[in-house]
Amino acid sequence: MLGKGIIVSIHITPAGAAPMKSSNEVRAVAGKGLEGDRYFSQTGTYSNQPGSGRDVTLIEIEAIEALKRDYGIELNPGESRRNIVTRGVPLNHLVGREFKIGEVTLRGTRLCEPCSHLQKLTYQGVMRGLVHRGGLRAEIVTSGMLQVGDAIKSE
Repeated sequence: MLGKGIIVSIHITPAGAAPMKSSNEVRAVAGKGLEGDRYFSQTGTYSNQPGSGRDVTLIEIEAIEALKRDYGIELNPGESRRNIVTRGVPLNHLVGREFKIGEVTLRGTRLCEPCSHLQKLTYQGVMRGLVHRGGLRAEIVTSGMLQVGDAIKSE
């Protein structure tokens, strides 16, 4: 069991490199992504590159807090470019596993390591500060609504 993980915030944007917008809820569509997000409409920066886990990305609020504490870089959750910000769940442990957030089933596919694109859009040092804690890429297995406050549970 994962403990008491929850969604802290949700962020989407209609186009690659555009600012992320916060939302209290979003529809997750199996095999497609989050409605209104750049990867749902195939307009994300990496939409044309092969790879799994483009449906949804997650990051721990604890990693964002550690970035400030350890590196002095204050990144607000939407600036992380990840769709779902969590609290209380070790996301790295979900690679290769199915888990539920509210009514939606997801499968963790790989870590979402920070890249130079993220650093270019935010602050110098973000790549180094988020190595191995930049989040999780996941595929949506079953569709449904995701809401801030939803519980995260392992299958």
